[in-house]
Amino acid sequence: MELKLGYIGLTIVTLLLVILFGFKAINDSSKNPGKHKFILVFSLLLWQVFIFGLSSTDILKSYEFPPRFALAFILPSFVFTGIFLFKSRKKKWINEIPEHWIIYFQSFRIVVETLFVYSVSAGILNHQVTIEGYNFDMIVGISAPIVALLVYQLKVLPRTIVKIWNFLGLAVLASVIFVFLTSVYKPEIYGAAEPLLPLDAFVYPYVLVAGFLMPVAVFLHILSILQLRKDRI
Repeated sequence: MELKLGYIGLTIVTLLLVILFGFKAINDSSKNPGKHKFILVFSLLLWQVFIFGLSSTDILKSYEFPPRFALAFILPSFVFTGIFLFKSRKKKWINEIPEHWIIYFQSFRIVVETLFVYSVSAGILNHQVTIEGYNFDMIVGISAPIVALLVYQLKVLPRTIVKIWNFLGLAVLASVIFVFLTSVYKPEIYGAAEPLLPLDAFVYPYVLVAGFLMPVAVFLHILSILQLRKDRI
């Protein structure tokens, strides 16, 4: 129960921070802030309801290919991120969120990876998808506040470092997805004959990682890259 509350609690905090960042951008750029705030909150809550509703059934509990959790959560969120940010790339709100906020925000991944370690002990995950195996996302989370401090607060490193860090962060996330998928569909890579990811990992609240937390990390990386396209210093 405590582990489940950890995933839910992190999701709530992350959700509130996304809303906070969104309200900041809306207040500084929108001519109709009330409407846009409502759309933001409603959309985020509706997505959470969708995640909960779908994962509360047995639809996702399957080893069939293609992976149902990826089709239900990862693919739609990635498509939305790509289309939304592409259409918004020249809009004012992009640059209304302080650049360092976005980088500091990425430190939430430390908590995600910590929950992964505890999930191994609970039999929900296998160690290959944690820092003990081939998941190096913890390093990205730990480096986030360091990068933000050195680049934006102390200004001892150029903003180019942030761009490189963002691309490396996206590469790490891609590798994490690869590890998760291969631990199910190619377990022989890790010396196993059966899928290493138990079906219990495909239920709520563990699917919040694929359905919300990871997409938020991707969204933040791309948003930061878009901000860096314009020289604001």
